[in-house]
Amino acid sequence: MEPPVLLVHGFASSFDQNWREPGLVDLLADAGRTVIGDDLPGHGRAAKPHDPEAYADVDERVRALLPAEGAVDAVGFSMGARILLTLAAAEPQRFRRIVAGGVGANLLSPGEPGVLAAAIEQGAEAGPEAPAVLRLFTRFAADQGNDPKALAAFLRRPMTQLTPDVLANVTCPVLVLTGAQDEIAGDPEPLAAALPDGRVKTLRRVDHFATPRQFEFVDAVLDFLDATPV
Repeated sequence: MEPPVLLVHGFASSFDQNWREPGLVDLLADAGRTVIGDDLPGHGRAAKPHDPEAYADVDERVRALLPAEGAVDAVGFSMGARILLTLAAAEPQRFRRIVAGGVGANLLSPGEPGVLAAAIEQGAEAGPEAPAVLRLFTRFAADQGNDPKALAAFLRRPMTQLTPDVLANVTCPVLVLTGAQDEIAGDPEPLAAALPDGRVKTLRRVDHFATPRQFEFVDAVLDFLDATPV
């Protein structure tokens, strides 16, 4: 019996946008795999409180989706990948394989989330002098019709710093899967090197937000998880 597959979407997106619309959910089902996933708090159809304290248990809510016993395969994009690696560092026995999409060196040296939270909350379009990451995220969050105060509160929640010492506890194989033009993720090699069994695959001519919608991304996920549709 093949393990179920946990899918965790990225910041300012949703389960449907990252996984159902590109076809990954259906392809995994065609391969006989059970898919687990939901919208993160503050996103999609989930509740959208404006108090950062309401998001303190985001990682625990994702962990609660895991079956009572056994390991899962998992795919996370951007913030979703960060959550998966945090969970896998705490409970490595719960994961067989992980695909960490849209992340790289940014996880080892994250910026100040309060700056992005303030920009999204205020609905301000970052000027040309602002860092590229700030401009990209602010524009994307606005374009997706999100609740800006909920997203800002989500960013202000407490988060575990993913240092090499923490990532050394992730014992399963991890595929770090990024776009070659992903300015947000940065270089994938430092992240893969910090993992005991990290591998890198780069998608040519692909930027951050386009990553989960690429056929090459979906194909790489299915191949890594041994989930070729029948």
